[in-house]
Amino acid sequence: MDMTSLITPASVVANLKATSKKQALQELARHAAFVTGLPERLLFDTILERERLGTTGVGNGIAVPHGKVPGLTGLCGVFARLDRPVDFDSIDEAPVDLIFLLLAPEGAGADHLKALAKVSRLLRDKVMCEKLRATRKAEALYALLAESTKQAA
Repeated sequence: MDMTSLITPASVVANLKATSKKQALQELARHAAFVTGLPERLLFDTILERERLGTTGVGNGIAVPHGKVPGLTGLCGVFARLDRPVDFDSIDEAPVDLIFLLLAPEGAGADHLKALAKVSRLLRDKVMCEKLRATRKAEALYALLAESTKQAA
């Protein structure tokens, strides 16, 4: 699975402004609505419902919120580098500054899990995360994420 099958240049946000976890998720839902054409409220509710099951803050300043969305036709991602880290109830209690939102169609069992695994592997790479944190432009962030797939191949 290629990272460019999950994200496009339009789904990368370089300096997301948020002061809380909820606000970050709202902003991500807003960007996802733009990318998918689905209602922002539907996306936000889906993300929030999953978050209530347990935090998607996986540690080291990274969160991977995700959910299955009715009406979505394919896997979709939104990557954001936050302007300032926010408390995300992460497992290591560290604030989050890199978020990869992953949305999947309701019936996307194995594909959803494969995509989550791909994103998790990418964001476990400390060098990649350092590069993402040092980058201020959405185009450069997209290029880094897209290139990561080619390097892994």
